[in-house]
Amino acid sequence: MALQPNNSNLVFAIDDDPSIRKGLARLLRLANYDTEVFESASDFLARPQHPGPCCVIVDVQMPGLNGLAFQTALAQRRREEQLIFITGYGDIPMCARAMKAGAVDFLAKPFQPKELLKCIERALVRSREQRERAQRKNVARNLLDSLTPREFEVMQLLTTGMLNKQVGAELGIAEKTVKVHRGRVTQKLQVTSVAELVQLMHKAGVAPPTRPR
Repeated sequence: MALQPNNSNLVFAIDDDPSIRKGLARLLRLANYDTEVFESASDFLARPQHPGPCCVIVDVQMPGLNGLAFQTALAQRRREEQLIFITGYGDIPMCARAMKAGAVDFLAKPFQPKELLKCIERALVRSREQRERAQRKNVARNLLDSLTPREFEVMQLLTTGMLNKQVGAELGIAEKTVKVHRGRVTQKLQVTSVAELVQLMHKAGVAPPTRPR
């Protein structure tokens, strides 16, 4: 299903050519996208990060920070704006590098407006999905952070398939104490099974533990 333009979506364009910036701004306004244009990648990076779904149309060849260096700068800052590269001087290795690093598309100038708009739609869908994943991850991590260190240890051992008695033996505590910790873990994490514990750890990006021998 196509993602319809709305106020939460924002499309950025970066190009040192004033005529290109003007043309992109006009095209995006006609497509009902909220848009901001920048003369340089450095100007864009000085702007506060947009909290909603967004994508960035960026020229590859620019003075100062070029498109590929801009992509690297975003990665170093752990920012995940979806990028659409445009260029009049691109080659296959350059395109491959950009796509391998996560670019949505790589368009050669001149390109058809419909082609760019399709890229934007894909980029905004990807941006929204990425933000939803990040939100789920944050929720899961906050739940895990509510555990005490001992509760976290018990949870990890339980997810390996160990029984309460085995967990107690591994940690040097009584089985009844394990049961108490297990009850607190399930209550705090709002789960009812070991399978749900494993799913929660996966959402939080926590590597599954290996079962002690």
